[in-house]
This record gives sequence, C-alpha cells and structure tokens, in this order.
Amino acid sequence: MRARESFVVGFFPHLDGLLAAIAALKGAGFLELQALSPVPRHEIDEALGAHRSPVRVFTLLGGLAGCATGFALTIGAALHYPLIVGGKPIISIPPFVVIAYELTILLGALGTLVGLLLSAGLPRARRWPGYDPKLAGTCFGLQVRCPTLETSRAEAQMLAAGAREVRRVEG
Repeated sequence: MRARESFVVGFFPHLDGLLAAIAALKGAGFLELQALSPVPRHEIDEALGAHRSPVRVFTLLGGLAGCATGFALTIGAALHYPLIVGGKPIISIPPFVVIAYELTILLGALGTLVGLLLSAGLPRARRWPGYDPKLAGTCFGLQVRCPTLETSRAEAQMLAAGAREVRRVEG
C-alpha cells in the first residue's frame, strides 16, 4: 500500500527566501517541488533544475511532416493525373516547393501548439493544491509533495528559509 501523501505550501515575500527554501528542501531529499512566481524569474528555473522545453522538437517534427506531406501530395497528384504541357517534365520540383513550404509552416505551427499544450500539462483536471490568490501578485509560493509523515520536516525547512506562512494541504 502506498503511503499517504500531502502537500506543504510555503509563501515567501522575497525571491531570496524562495531560492534558499528550494536549496534546503532539495538537500533534505524532497524532490517533488513546484514554484509559483508573480513574475518570471530564471533563478527559480535554475534552482529547480528545469530542463529545456520539448516544444521545439514538436515544431521540428511538424515542419518535417508538413514538408514531406506537401511534396507527397503534389508529386502524387502529378503522377496520378499527368498533364503534359509544352514537353515539360511531369514532376517539376520548383512549383511543388510552394505547397511544401505552406504545409511546412502550417504543420510546424500546429506542432508548436500541440507541444505547448502537452508540456504545460493542459487541460488540467484539478487546480494547484493550496493555491491562494495572493500568489498571483504579492508573494512567491513553493509547494512540496511528500509523505504525510514528512510534512513537519518540510514545514520546518520552509520556515527556516524565511517563509511568511506555511500550510499543509491533504492530497
């Protein structure tokens, strides 16, 4: 049977306290951390060990699929319905590049959208446990997912790092 899990949410008035709490909690063995910031800060990503976004791979794959589809459609149509005009070859690449380019852009953009939605975890079925409206503008938040028996240790780490308030939320 799996141990019961809880969430501990800490509210930090300053970025330095949040970064100190992230370092302390990672050092104490807590690995499932999530931060919420009112403004984008690269220091938080670095402290959490964020990885490169996979969205660019989706864009590349969408673009390559679009280019291949564009050439396949135009060459397939030219071979299936040959129209010989002025002795020119049936498969003439220069006019087919236009269609391939357009499909490259279209499927690349759609791939970007799909990659963005998947990497963002959307749509979310439930909200962030312990969310508070003040996290949207006045302070930084840090959520730790841990076994219920470890919550007091996580709370103590956050308070030692300078958390203004710490809450325990049952998962």
